[in-house]
Amino acid sequence: MTAPGITSYDSSIPTPESVIGHQIGTRHTLPYQVEAYFRAVAEVSDRVLFEEHGRSYEGRALIHAIVTSPKNHGRLDDIRRANLRLSDSPGDVTDEELSSMPVVLYQGYSIHGNEASGTEAAILYLYHLAAGSGPTVDDALQKAVVILDPMFNPDGRDRFTDWANRNRGRVAVSDSSDREHNEPWPGGRTNHYWFDLNRDWLPAQHPESQGRLELFHSWRPQILTDHHEMGAGSTFFFQPGIPSRNNPNTPERTYELTAAMAEFHARGLDRIGSQYYSKESFDDFYYGKGSSYPDINGAIGILFEQASSRALKTEVTDGTLHYAFTVRNQFVASLTTLEAGVSLRERLLRHQRDFYAEAADLARSHPIKAYVVGLDRGRTRAQYLAILLGRHRVEMYDLSEDVEIGGNLFKAGEAYVIPMAQPQMRFIKAVMEKTLLYQDSLFYDVSTWTLPLAFDVDYGEYRSEYRAIVGAPFRAVEPDGGEIVGGQASYAYLMPWDRYYAPRALYRILDAGITPRITRESFSVRVDGQLTRFNSGTIVIPLVGRATPSSDFDPAVVHDIVREAAEKDHVRFFAASTGLTPDGPDLGGASTSALSLPTIGLLTGSGMKSGEAGEAWHLISERFELPVSLLDTRTFGRTNLDRYSVILLPGGGLDESASEKLKEWVGSGGRLIVLSSGVRWAIEQDLVDLEAKPFEMDSLLTDLPFNEMKKARGAQQIGGSIFDLTIDTTHPLGNGLPEHLPVFHTGSTFYVAPETASSRIGTYSERGILSGYISDEKMKDLPGSAGVVVERGVVVFMDRLSFRAFWFGSQRLLMNAIFF
Repeated sequence: MTAPGITSYDSSIPTPESVIGHQIGTRHTLPYQVEAYFRAVAEVSDRVLFEEHGRSYEGRALIHAIVTSPKNHGRLDDIRRANLRLSDSPGDVTDEELSSMPVVLYQGYSIHGNEASGTEAAILYLYHLAAGSGPTVDDALQKAVVILDPMFNPDGRDRFTDWANRNRGRVAVSDSSDREHNEPWPGGRTNHYWFDLNRDWLPAQHPESQGRLELFHSWRPQILTDHHEMGAGSTFFFQPGIPSRNNPNTPERTYELTAAMAEFHARGLDRIGSQYYSKESFDDFYYGKGSSYPDINGAIGILFEQASSRALKTEVTDGTLHYAFTVRNQFVASLTTLEAGVSLRERLLRHQRDFYAEAADLARSHPIKAYVVGLDRGRTRAQYLAILLGRHRVEMYDLSEDVEIGGNLFKAGEAYVIPMAQPQMRFIKAVMEKTLLYQDSLFYDVSTWTLPLAFDVDYGEYRSEYRAIVGAPFRAVEPDGGEIVGGQASYAYLMPWDRYYAPRALYRILDAGITPRITRESFSVRVDGQLTRFNSGTIVIPLVGRATPSSDFDPAVVHDIVREAAEKDHVRFFAASTGLTPDGPDLGGASTSALSLPTIGLLTGSGMKSGEAGEAWHLISERFELPVSLLDTRTFGRTNLDRYSVILLPGGGLDESASEKLKEWVGSGGRLIVLSSGVRWAIEQDLVDLEAKPFEMDSLLTDLPFNEMKKARGAQQIGGSIFDLTIDTTHPLGNGLPEHLPVFHTGSTFYVAPETASSRIGTYSERGILSGYISDEKMKDLPGSAGVVVERGVVVFMDRLSFRAFWFGSQRLLMNAIFF
């Protein structure tokens, strides 16, 4: 195939088939083959530079090629530095300079691993740019630098392509019931921990995203494209999306440029006779997607959605959809993106410069002049928030003097300041603000993502001149603060349950064979001569166990373990010289109870929600470093459950036999944690006595015409909002938590809270919603509804406590359920 404007292809550049062994579109290309081809081209082409920008969880390379003319390669770093001036020093860049600058495009593919056609197109696109000769490609490579990222998600792609290739015979089958068309749970869409990486551009909790963001910000492109697939019965979508669902923090100029680029995509697809559409679906609201994250960084994000064959071919209503056809459309969209970038080059460069030049004026007119984030409560969480913001080039500074905001005192040296007057002003506003008013009531993704609420940190909106409170650049962004107060203990160490990694420290202690105890009431102890108050939920680590003679267990060993936990888990310990307390119960009394090492099982497989399962798996294994067994629903009936003290249920798809087995295990003393997607199952199995609040949808639709009914129904959905959860902090689940905790809620069913106080652990407060969309009708049901329920060894959560891995605040509630 020869693209328009190409006279010939250079025979010295290897074709894809010569390296990977098959013609593109006839098999699914595996990740290692993609990497091999990119390396092979870079070895012989003076237009292509091959680089890695990270490694996935499974150790696969995250790769990209930088493609431009040989002349540009000779001054590549100069081009990059000049491009950064558009955002770093926009006032110093003249229109004359813009006229000679190359445009930078970041073209990325297949972030959902089973939306595979994009990566195949990237291979063809690399060959075209490296080998093509002719006025079109020569001019484009002189006026553009292309960052070509062929597979955003190599782990997911490997999972999918391996399945597709292994379940195909010599003759491709279009029958959707064939095994090739039906990949097993969890599918190849997500990464190793089953996270949707196209929702992680903003949270940036995974290595794939962190490497990609580092690459993005090292260049700061003017265009970023994101190639996807959608249902087989569709055609081809390119942005703009639905105009009423644009994020108001994005300047209108962004959408004007998006529409201008759409004309190039339309012409390209017209040439090959492919059907397409825009403006009828998808949106640019949530900044955590590849198509919208660029918008808040002075660039243009473009989503492409190609009807998916998944297999080599599949039956659709108007015939047969071939994999090769889907690849062709993605390839053409790649070409039209480059064509648009070159043609609109100066407009794109000017837009990015002006986007950042406007930041100072926007900051001056904004009522909030800075955000102040405290480190005193939730030090580790506040530091992880700073780490996240730093990945997005947000500038932070030490608080230089005490300030009071909204009744909260922030102390100098124990807080950091985020000024609005900086290049990332729009970004800061978008991630820190709380929103309750919306132009539209429908959202393709979530309606809010307020970061201080997600991390549950103390923060304030500073509305005065901020320069007086700004100190040196904030550097303490790596977790710290672990210490042992009072030196080496002679009786016990006390660990307050107030730091994020306290569960990890507790597991470290339990795993060493020490039996700590948890206090149920507050008390005081003298430490270094100072009377120190401790809350209920404090962990007591004795130097001598009741069943272990002192001679057999060296207190120095305990001290070493405690010291390691302080250093690695950033928790505080206090040395106690006696178990006798001057105030409150003594340390070995009836108000304390022994803790045991939890053995954790997580139900996975068919019938479970992979997203919620992945959130729990990642939290327990990756972040808290606890072993967790993944129990597959297919073999659950043969699994010996006696070894598990805790099982997590992320869904309700259990058959009758498995359900009965799980109920028997609960009856014999096991603790079942039901995540939000499994609530209905728990009710059906009579494990909890909960009743859904009735909601009369039909009455809202009575007088509506047919074409408005779908939107009216959608307006009653809660795709993602932040609620205020009131917690009974006297219950073990409330250890270390505030009385009011922000939680992230998806799903539109509310439940009547139990009448028994000991079961009613968390309910939504009277103020209900903190940020996000909820209809007026649903808002009536929210206050007082159940959020956390405990009954007969079953803990039920209605909220996504570890949503997208960045809800550090509510993650503590889930870890409490595991340990207590």
